[in-house]
Amino acid sequence: MNTAKRVNTTKRRLVPAARLLGIRAVIAVPVTIAVSAAIFLLASLSPFDPLAAYLGDNYQSATQSQRQATADAYDTDQSWYTAWWHWLCDLLHGDLGWSSTQSLPVAEVLTSRLPFTLGLSAAALVAATVIAVGVGALAGMHRGGTVDKLCAAGSALFASVPPFVVSLVLVAVLSVGLQWFPTSGARNPGDPYTAAGILEHAVLPFVALTLSQIPWLLLATRASVVESVGSDAVRAARARGVGGRDLMRGHIIPTSVAPTLALLGTRLPEVIAGAAIVETIFGWPGVASVLVDSAAALDFPLMAALAVGSALAVLLGSALSDAAATAIDPRIGMSA
Repeated sequence: MNTAKRVNTTKRRLVPAARLLGIRAVIAVPVTIAVSAAIFLLASLSPFDPLAAYLGDNYQSATQSQRQATADAYDTDQSWYTAWWHWLCDLLHGDLGWSSTQSLPVAEVLTSRLPFTLGLSAAALVAATVIAVGVGALAGMHRGGTVDKLCAAGSALFASVPPFVVSLVLVAVLSVGLQWFPTSGARNPGDPYTAAGILEHAVLPFVALTLSQIPWLLLATRASVVESVGSDAVRAARARGVGGRDLMRGHIIPTSVAPTLALLGTRLPEVIAGAAIVETIFGWPGVASVLVDSAAALDFPLMAALAVGSALAVLLGSALSDAAATAIDPRIGMSA
């Protein structure tokens, strides 16, 4: 009987979460199409001349006929809506297009670089969440104590320091000064990619990106725990003799985790932006460098794929965090 009740309870919690994911999936389609069109429109308004990227050092000395031939070869004279429509039609046929800046198919560029960005971002976000939830819960349970004060001071410090400053400090101290870690890249020059080499080179980018995400998650968890500890439900549970792990697991965690999960979804754009900065400083072979190159050269197919992929990541992260919060605490009752 108890097993049947638990199954029914689980179903009641998962149904609203599944319904929420379905609604978000439907909403994501027009949003993604609008984002892709906006990318082409904004790129067309860019002051950059794509011919400068294609011609390189020959740009200033190139004749008008050479510039026109280059423009015809790369279709830089077509309107933004024509370029967008061609890209969208090709995408529906499974073709992401050709990257003029990388001289490779966009799918191949993403296949070779995206795992580095996703791996670094996911690892940093998971580590930041685990640390923030653990330390934030401890600080919230002992409000005004030493741990709470240290957390407040540390969060204020790291929240005020941009990721690029943290990255530069790590390079100066741990790479250049102590020579404990490599300064850039994901492998030594001339060496193939290996798991050991990637992990060794990933330490500093991972630390920099993790530190940039901890403050807000930690403060959100701490505030949620403080609110839960002072709630009537927790007071009633303590009056019934509930305490320790049972109190934390049954009454404090369910109501405290939901705001943190919601914050995770809203912080994804910052994670993506922070990853781009960290990758650039450490020379990490992710998508950051090709994103800059594609924007400067108006490489529409690559730029659109990266921008739409980022938008989908934000939409997916927000939907999953809200669905998880709904499953944990059905009282939230999110519908879209």
